[in-house]
Amino acid sequence: MDRDGAPVLEVEGVAKTFGSGELAVHALKPATFSVAPGELAALLGPSGSGKSTLLLSISLILEPSAGRIAVNGQEVYRDGWTGIDVRRFRREHIGFIFQSHNLIPFLTAQENVALVLQLNGVSARESARRAREILDYLEIGHRAGSLPANLSGGEQQRVAIGRALANSPPLILAAEPTAALDTGRGPKVMGLLRKIARERRSAVIAVTHDRRMIEGFDTVYYLEDGRLTRTAQDAAAH
Repeated sequence: MDRDGAPVLEVEGVAKTFGSGELAVHALKPATFSVAPGELAALLGPSGSGKSTLLLSISLILEPSAGRIAVNGQEVYRDGWTGIDVRRFRREHIGFIFQSHNLIPFLTAQENVALVLQLNGVSARESARRAREILDYLEIGHRAGSLPANLSGGEQQRVAIGRALANSPPLILAAEPTAALDTGRGPKVMGLLRKIARERRSAVIAVTHDRRMIEGFDTVYYLEDGRLTRTAQDAAAH
């Protein structure tokens, strides 16, 4: 895999402690890693290992206790937020794919994707056009006018992925993206994430506890008791 260019995500010594003194819980010990454009990385670990804490930290939802985070070349955290508008930065630079699809039930597939664009100031007409392009790219354009209740689980997941792609974010974070799917559909979603990383040059990080889903990742990191270790080298090196 070609990793030319600056990392999309840089994490240096990021840690999170809840509480203080004897009651302190070190949920995430200092973690350091980076993800390049076009790279598909996995964060693997059992429940309670610190995966969610790390994901929430790099998604700028949870403020770490220490460390440094840079996204797309911009430093957003260095032992404290760097003064950016965190909500706006997150909306413009990070795409989220959730375990539950979280689609708005009274909006069509196309409207669910277009809404993200409209929140960033794109006109309704342009939002609709771009949303349809994204759904076509994900091979679900023929379902653009359907409500979520009339979509299969796999189709709903593709719409959720389309929503994450709406603003062409350099960083995409997926939380247990295959958990709600059967074993046959899970690998298809992971294949789709690989396609997005390669073709759109996004850095894609998927958090999972399912070892069956990690085949084809470029890099696999393992979390246990809050400590991050690298468990596999770049797939191209094998």
